[in-house]
Amino acid sequence: MVNLFAGLQGKTLPEGFKWLNEPAQWEFTDEGLIVQAEPKTDYFIDPAGTAVKGDAHFLYTLQEGDFTLSTRVQVDMIDDYDAAVMMVMINDDHWAKLCYEYTYKRPMIVSVVTQGVSDDCNSLVVPETGIYLRMTRFGDCFAFHYSHDAEWWEMVRYFRLKSDGPVKAGIEAQSPTGNGCRVAFSHLKFSKEPIRDIRSGK
Repeated sequence: MVNLFAGLQGKTLPEGFKWLNEPAQWEFTDEGLIVQAEPKTDYFIDPAGTAVKGDAHFLYTLQEGDFTLSTRVQVDMIDDYDAAVMMVMINDDHWAKLCYEYTYKRPMIVSVVTQGVSDDCNSLVVPETGIYLRMTRFGDCFAFHYSHDAEWWEMVRYFRLKSDGPVKAGIEAQSPTGNGCRVAFSHLKFSKEPIRDIRSGK
């Protein structure tokens, strides 16, 4: 897999990447990409119809066909739902995200799949020291995984998002209820090879 963040400094984006809802503060440092998520930012379409949010900071590249994308994330978790996120988007109401999120006052793996409306699935508590997140696509099927060491990967979610064209795939920073938070992404790695054996741990 190719490390897309290798050698980047300042405000030079990897080739082919763009911001959707660019944050006021972001830069590449020796830690990787540092984003200051702005207050009350999120992607979520509440099933009860009480809230529709689509203003979190999404750095994406357009991808046609199969791929695998992974990154290591860390968050200065202050308020509920502060998160570093891996995200895939077809359009404004068809998208999915895998989150390293502050939930129940603990860092957790959380996933959301949105097809008209969002669901919301809390999976498990993970260390405060950060975690690896990964998405893989084959055809219209996607799988989300997390890892402590980028060697052994646990599956979080397997789902379908149908697309007739390229999808937006990348990373996102959010602070849905709070006053903002610092999010760090490092080792953003990409391959055109999907992980078809999604329960293998590889």
